[in-house]
Amino acid sequence: MNTSDFSTHKHADLKRMGSAGLKAVLNILEKWGCSAEQSMAILRLPKATFYKYRNDPSQARLDRDQLTRLSYLLNMHQALRIVFENRDNVYGFMNKKNHNPYFHGRTPLEVIESGDFGALYETYKRIDTLRGGLW
Repeated sequence: MNTSDFSTHKHADLKRMGSAGLKAVLNILEKWGCSAEQSMAILRLPKATFYKYRNDPSQARLDRDQLTRLSYLLNMHQALRIVFENRDNVYGFMNKKNHNPYFHGRTPLEVIESGDFGALYETYKRIDTLRGGLW
């Protein structure tokens, strides 16, 4: 296999992973109770693109930032699944007011709906630490 073949395979793998990740994340965001506007901001997708990808995730052409956003969201969901046994808590946590210093009474969803990458990362870090020694 020459270098261009490797690059083509790597690109195809990233596209496939992006499509699968986007499909999973859209499902998670819906279960978190996100509106389309919140989802667009969190994923950093324009309106027309969001609806196009929501209807057919295989069409997704995501950049590195968007793929990283998917990764953080998938990892938050996984952490919540590890921490909570109850589905209502797994999917409801993001809409529960949090009084820890970073959240200051806001819900995690209120923090990440700004679309700010830093807010997404900081929320991910705090949710990821919930699982502590539960690995």
